[in-house]
Amino acid sequence: MDAKAFQIISSSLPNQPGIYKYFGSDNELLYVGKAKSIKKRVSSYFNKTFTSYKTYELVNRIHRIEFTIVHSEQDAFLLENALIKEFQPRFNINLKDDKSYPYIIIKKEPFPRIFLTRKKMHDGSEYLGPFTSAGKVRELISFIRQYIPLRTCKLNLTQQNIERKKFKVCLEYHLGNCKGPCEGLQTPEDYTEGLMQIRQLLKGNMTPVISKYKTVMHEYAANLDFEKAEMIRKKIDHLEKYQARSVVVSRHLTNVDVFSIVKEADMAFVNYLMVQNGTIIQTHTVELQTRLEENEGDILVFAIAQLRENFNSAAPEIVVPFAIDYPETATVVTVPKGGDKLKLIELSQTNVQYFRQELRRQKTLHLQQSNEAQHAVLLELQQHLGLKELPAHIECFDNSNFQGSYPVSAMVCFKNGLPSKKDYRHFNVKTVKGINDFATMKEVVLRRYKRVLNEGQPLPQLVIIDGGKGQLGAAMESMHALNLDGKLTAVGLAKNEEEIFFPGDTASIKLSWNGEGLNLIRRIRDEVHRFGITFHRNKRSKGTFKNELENIEGIGEKTATLLLQQFKSVKKIKEASFEELETVVGKSKAGIIKTYFN
Repeated sequence: MDAKAFQIISSSLPNQPGIYKYFGSDNELLYVGKAKSIKKRVSSYFNKTFTSYKTYELVNRIHRIEFTIVHSEQDAFLLENALIKEFQPRFNINLKDDKSYPYIIIKKEPFPRIFLTRKKMHDGSEYLGPFTSAGKVRELISFIRQYIPLRTCKLNLTQQNIERKKFKVCLEYHLGNCKGPCEGLQTPEDYTEGLMQIRQLLKGNMTPVISKYKTVMHEYAANLDFEKAEMIRKKIDHLEKYQARSVVVSRHLTNVDVFSIVKEADMAFVNYLMVQNGTIIQTHTVELQTRLEENEGDILVFAIAQLRENFNSAAPEIVVPFAIDYPETATVVTVPKGGDKLKLIELSQTNVQYFRQELRRQKTLHLQQSNEAQHAVLLELQQHLGLKELPAHIECFDNSNFQGSYPVSAMVCFKNGLPSKKDYRHFNVKTVKGINDFATMKEVVLRRYKRVLNEGQPLPQLVIIDGGKGQLGAAMESMHALNLDGKLTAVGLAKNEEEIFFPGDTASIKLSWNGEGLNLIRRIRDEVHRFGITFHRNKRSKGTFKNELENIEGIGEKTATLLLQQFKSVKKIKEASFEELETVVGKSKAGIIKTYFN
């Protein structure tokens, strides 16, 4: 759907809160979104320049728009999450978490049994969890059965069957693991008391259970039944040791949910800590794939809603690392500045960083072990780009500058689809004065391949220039000067729409937006960005980028940084009026700067 087609239907869109749905030509649900004003939000898709190829692709595919008006933004938030979970539209954030989680079930039956299950059914039974580890669940059940006698048999213990004396106690009764409800030796009330203790244990609240045992122990001791009192004392001791093993955060905290996030290109990772009665009873990290231009706040809100629903959390407070617009008004959102809650955020961030690094390590290991998969991706890229050779050796260049000054360049190298970090290169620009992306690209490409030729190193099959046609043209000038025409292939990568173009071509190539070939190019582009930015930061921290402003007597690093943040470049600072400078750094320093440049 283009802007002209949208104008025809725009007047029919309401200004009320609600959700909107985009459908494709084959009636496929492409995207579900929420909005305070449906009309304003939907219109924004057709009135802006896209910075993401995925957004561009979505808008092109829209054939029909539907909407649902609701009473409040909170209702829109809940409905959006329900629809995403049910239909999983291809352009919405994808929660990559398809595990079936284990639960502890308290079966709906006389004298209920407890056991592990992965199937949650609407049978009237009580399901505790879910838990993230089946091993942890089995450990909990084993621990519970040691200290709270419950039946494990499958007998139909109706009151009528018990009165008819249809059953006899088994070995579990004689071992002290069951109190014999099958023969009427345990009342339903006493059995229910044991189930209540189990619920407290699973919530991390062992105080009521320990208090109950202490009361029983004192009663046995008062009746001079010291053998039974000693058995209870051992149980209390084990319970206290088990409590010490769990992650106790604070006795002052009650029930809170803690979340942190790390975003990396079009992937994000969110960690969740469930805290009940001051103890972390659950921890879980999920991977999310972003589809459009969602920021960290949007992704975190989506993940919070999904995780709280998946883990049946009704905690009245959520703790997050930065302010978010969370529509559930009954839930308190806290951004801690110190204390136990800040420690929880730091712990959550440690977990999410570890998860991300471990996942990256596993993926790298998997790639290293699947040569066939690597070859298939490179073969796909070769076919789509019409290359003569398999692009087993790819190099990618990118220019960057610090707040409009001090241009540098970076080059990354991928061999057989994997980063070859020993071949990465940084370039301090030597011959270019000021900011000139074309001249900078020309210089660094010339330096790179002149050295490659002089040292007799192998040339790459594919060179990617991250930038527009101007940067690609500048790179080709250097390659022509080195007589590299026909010896390698160079392409440009448009920053906004992820288009690939060849030198001299007017039309670009658009690879399949979710194809493995384009995913590899995205990964290479993201890596050259990361490598270049890291270079900048290191140079800045070492004082290599000591800018012209810091040479002015009376102007320090903080003032120089403040000016660059406001005016973006030294050139604009030179051109600024006295009044404009005064509003940023004050009258005295504004006078010093104007005098220096004049």
